[in-house]
Amino acid sequence: MKLRLMLWVLGVLLKRALRRKARFRDRLAEMRSLDWGIATEDLAIARYYRMSPGGIETGPGLPVDLDLELRFEDTGAAVRVLGKPTQKAFLDGMMAGKVRLVGDTGDLQKLQSLLKHL
Repeated sequence: MKLRLMLWVLGVLLKRALRRKARFRDRLAEMRSLDWGIATEDLAIARYYRMSPGGIETGPGLPVDLDLELRFEDTGAAVRVLGKPTQKAFLDGMMAGKVRLVGDTGDLQKLQSLLKHL
C-alpha cells in the first residue's frame, strides 16, 4: 500500500511541477516527451507516466510502449530506493540486483535531470 501511495503522489508532484515550475517545463520541452513506468518484478504494483510539454498522464499498469521502465525486486526494495532517490541508491540497487532498468540509460539520465526540479 505504501508503494502504491508513493507512486500516486509522484504523479501529483509531476503534474504540479509542470504547472508551477518554469525550469521543469523548460527541461520537458527540450526532451519533447518521456514515457516511463515503475513496477515490481511480478507487476503486482505498477504505474506509468506519460510526460510531454502539453501535460502529464499517469495511470496504473505498464503499457508495452514505454521508453523506460524501473523494475524493483519487491515493494520493500522500491520503497527504500524511491524514498531517497539518489543516483547512488539506484546504482547500489542495480549492483545488488534489486533494481532492473528496462530501456535506454540515456532516458534514465533525462528522467533524473527532470526529477531534480520537483
